[in-house]
Amino acid sequence: MPLYALVYDTVPDYLARRPQFRAEHLAAAERAHREGKLLLAGAFDPPDAALLVFRGDGPEGAEAFARADPYVRNGLVASWRVREWKVVLGALG
Repeated sequence: MPLYALVYDTVPDYLARRPQFRAEHLAAAERAHREGKLLLAGAFDPPDAALLVFRGDGPEGAEAFARADPYVRNGLVASWRVREWKVVLGALG
């Protein structure tokens, strides 16, 4: 099944604004992970961007996650995009 990279570009004051939305964001991510849709997720260092890797038949699952994410809805994410990720080496269980 194809993989899709959801890339977030965060706003400059992301870390200061994140605490009030973090529990809801993590709950959504954990739910997607339990459902087998979200495989990996995390922020870059420095946290000016984040990467979430989804498995699905198309980009719609990752796109729906982003549209519903409290970080996106509340302006902590300046922009986001989903791209199909073609893995050439390694495997995820």
